[in-house]
Amino acid sequence: MSRQRVRRLVPWIAAAAVLAACSGPGSDEPAKTESPGAQGTLESVAVVTHGSAGDAFWNVVKNGAEQAGKDLGVRVDYNSSGDPGQQAKLIDNAVAQGVGGLVVSMANPDALRTSIEKAVAAGIPVVTVNSGENESAAFGAITHVGQSETLAGSNAGKRLADAGKKKLLCVIHEAGNIGANQRCEGATKAFGTGTTLQVDINNPTDAQARIKGAVEADRSIDAVLTLNSQVAARAVDAVKEANSAAAIATFDLNADVVAAIKADKLLFAVDQQQYEQGYLPIVLLKLYQTNRNTLGGGAPVQTGPAFVDKNNVEAVAALVSRGTR
Repeated sequence: MSRQRVRRLVPWIAAAAVLAACSGPGSDEPAKTESPGAQGTLESVAVVTHGSAGDAFWNVVKNGAEQAGKDLGVRVDYNSSGDPGQQAKLIDNAVAQGVGGLVVSMANPDALRTSIEKAVAAGIPVVTVNSGENESAAFGAITHVGQSETLAGSNAGKRLADAGKKKLLCVIHEAGNIGANQRCEGATKAFGTGTTLQVDINNPTDAQARIKGAVEADRSIDAVLTLNSQVAARAVDAVKEANSAAAIATFDLNADVVAAIKADKLLFAVDQQQYEQGYLPIVLLKLYQTNRNTLGGGAPVQTGPAFVDKNNVEAVAALVSRGTR
């Protein structure tokens, strides 16, 4: 081969070598696509809670999540079910749709474990909220946002004891809700003595009758603690019907609770600031996806307990009406 011909071929040989180097031995394999939770972007988040549709508490959580989505440019899909099996299916559906992030409340952690672990295995970052603090890290969530239910219950029980009350009735409104049990356990331990009463939040008339029956049967009960704002209103009526002088306190806020505090019918409300439980997880997922940030250092991000009573109820009342407290 002449030198002139070799000179003509050199550029073509060099180009072929560059292409070979770029493509590598696996160049005929299809390009790999990023997982739904791949670093860099966050387009969508599914929020799946155990709250019932129309519940005043969970409406505020939803408002927080949706506002965070608007502020950060993230599509937020909110769904809920009080049935643990159905909630697990909602999580599975979100994973199948390739959602970019997942926010889950775990009132019944064992029923959701498999679904949450599948999400994590699929590369979808998970933030747990409200309930399931103790199981969050074990299931693979990047953090938990909420209040420590045992601590909140303990603080509520101590407040009632400091008010001079001697016997506590703690009303559980949702069977199988681990957070509700933790609240009553904490309250009873801090208070010193007490009993629990199981009612059904889906049957408010019966719940009121049961609370009335309990305080009528034991006149030594001088403090009633409810764990839900809707049940609180029923407790106020029940205690009045029973001609009892028992003081009433509750967890969570709504318009009825605010009015009852103003009217001295409720001593205080434990406020876990659930708007933050909707808003903050979207922020945390955004930071995780774009900058691999985490918050809490392995501990939960606490949104409570805060307390609303006669001293600060006026400042909070307008925010409750707005749907952010």
